[in-house]
Amino acid sequence: MKTLLLIRHAKSSWADFEQKDFDRPLSDRGKKDAPAMAKRIRKEKDIKLDGIISSPANRAFETAKHFAKGFDIKKKRIIQISELYEPTIEAFYNAVTDLDDEYKNVALFSHNPGITAFVNQLTNVHVDDMPTCSIFALYILHDEWKDFRTADKEFWFFDYPKNLK
Repeated sequence: MKTLLLIRHAKSSWADFEQKDFDRPLSDRGKKDAPAMAKRIRKEKDIKLDGIISSPANRAFETAKHFAKGFDIKKKRIIQISELYEPTIEAFYNAVTDLDDEYKNVALFSHNPGITAFVNQLTNVHVDDMPTCSIFALYILHDEWKDFRTADKEFWFFDYPKNLK
């Protein structure tokens, strides 16, 4: 069995309207939400991430780095996949099916609207929108990532920063 966490990047800054979309950094709120969400799911869900893949866009990669720190994963072990910026459904499938089977619990960081469309294809649980720094988690009832597309999947949880318990 594998575990996949699909995570939309944390809140980004719009302070510089001339900045390219790809280069936008996290806002102050994003810089607080990302480590807080990493801590929350590590504690509440007792998960031990061993793999992180991310869009190379600044806001997604910065979010991934906060999670890597929260899960004691070295920043250099974050796999960047350019197709996860402005992603298609196929880009998500390719990113997951290409993972090495050494990884058991993986977090994937990307962007809307693609990530919302992707999560809504995976289980019978539907989300209207993946808010910033939200996490859609599922179990893959198979031992090889290459079979992700056809493997049985089971919804685990959906969480986001404003989802106060």
